[in-house]
Amino acid sequence: MKQNISESELEVMKVLWKAKKATSAEIIENLKDKSEWKPKTIQTLITRLVSKDFVNVDKSNKKSYIYSASISEKEYKNYASKSFLEKLYNGSINKMVLSFVKDKKLSKSEIEELKDILRDE
Repeated sequence: MKQNISESELEVMKVLWKAKKATSAEIIENLKDKSEWKPKTIQTLITRLVSKDFVNVDKSNKKSYIYSASISEKEYKNYASKSFLEKLYNGSINKMVLSFVKDKKLSKSEIEELKDILRDE
């Protein structure tokens, strides 16, 4: 699949997932209250995402390009989850869950919910 994206690039993707399509000016406007990035920084992030094939660019409008995500948020979350699982737990969901349970990062109700999910599968 595609390469990973940085946390900063992910913020741009979130804007595109929500907006469906946007110009760089619209992306910059959307991110101005959420970050201290300068417009040039945001434009660089967009350019990186285009080069990584996470973002499509429509150049038919001569005044401003229109950007859209080439991967859905759900597809990216699935990819990122699998990548995380593979990197840290050699692809083993069991090892990941055991790690959380042993470190008491799951509440008893969360453990019961997991049991219910597993029973239903």
